[in-house]
Amino acid sequence: MTADAARLPGESTAAATPASTAATPAAPETSPTSTAEGSVAAVPTGGSVRSGAFWGWTALGLLVVLALAGLTRYLELNVPEFAADTAVEDIASAIEYPVYAILLGLLGNVAVTLLGIRDRIAAAFRTEFFIKTGLVLLGASINLSVIASAAGPAIVQAILLISGVFLFTWWLAGRFGLDDRLRALLASAVSICGVSAAIAAAGAVRARREQLAYAASLVIVFALPSIFLLPWLADVLGLEPAVTGAWIGGNIDTTAAVTAAGALAGEESLQIASIVKVTQNALMGVVAVALTAYFALKVERRPGAARPGLGALWERFPKFVLGFVAASVIATWYLKVAGSDGKAVIGVVNDLRTWFLILAFVSIGLEFRVASLREAGWRPIAVFASATVANLVLALALASLLFRNFTG
Repeated sequence: MTADAARLPGESTAAATPASTAATPAAPETSPTSTAEGSVAAVPTGGSVRSGAFWGWTALGLLVVLALAGLTRYLELNVPEFAADTAVEDIASAIEYPVYAILLGLLGNVAVTLLGIRDRIAAAFRTEFFIKTGLVLLGASINLSVIASAAGPAIVQAILLISGVFLFTWWLAGRFGLDDRLRALLASAVSICGVSAAIAAAGAVRARREQLAYAASLVIVFALPSIFLLPWLADVLGLEPAVTGAWIGGNIDTTAAVTAAGALAGEESLQIASIVKVTQNALMGVVAVALTAYFALKVERRPGAARPGLGALWERFPKFVLGFVAASVIATWYLKVAGSDGKAVIGVVNDLRTWFLILAFVSIGLEFRVASLREAGWRPIAVFASATVANLVLALALASLLFRNFTG
């Protein structure tokens, strides 16, 4: 598999198709479309049999994706209830939908591969569309006015923590010889907000789909034990509730896991943890802009080539980030105007966002290729683990400095 062929759909370069020779029998007219692998394939536009077969297989693929998404949602909502009053209650309630979605997608991948229909239904695996739509809707959950209650220390911590951890991870991944795109995904994931940041970075740097799946898996694997480890360590260290919350919010890479850990630590810790995490999430767009410029101006720029202008940067900039910011601004304004009644509407938007992200993670599992992970090996795990430890130490220092004796 080539690098271009494995990029996220819609982010690949155009592929030229060979012209038909005179000796080739006449065939139905075709039009190019992006396949699940990001390359360009011919889709019949003439010839009712071939065209109907294509759309029939695509419809079947969409049914597979929707069925696995529905099962994901069912497990997410019901497993905690099934595990209530058991030894695994806390773990079951902490597992998020990306875990179920990716696992079910992988199982579906195996099934459709064994049935020999994977490539035929692959046009329905619209990973990029699902991801970008979900992230735009994610912006509606970031109410800018909420950040104001702890704006000063939360913003300072977010800027220093993201900068420090991102640069450390980028440097360490370079020392380990990782591909620049995977470096960007790992650095974004561990320093900002986990899977969402990795997705945004993937769009900015045109990362391969398998690299995104790898980064998302590492986020989940490291986030789950942190839910229980950080509140326990905070208690052992005798940290103040506000410091504990800032530490949790600055460390754990998924919002749901932050909420679970904050709840274990106490109500005050939960509030501060949520504000700190929301502040970091809000900076995701800034990092996407920076990565776009860096990869266009340095990583992918050929020797002797002219510097890309603003037009070139705009062409490759992930436009959905603007939708993310716009959704946040609109939601903030709407909640201010509608008051408590607006929360129900935002809740519907958040639920819709969850559905789109579930569809995205299911598609990632269905598109997954084992060969690419074998190529990555153990080095990304070592980098992510080291970066997590660095994040742990730096976040504790910043939280202790900025939130000591904090009163909201």
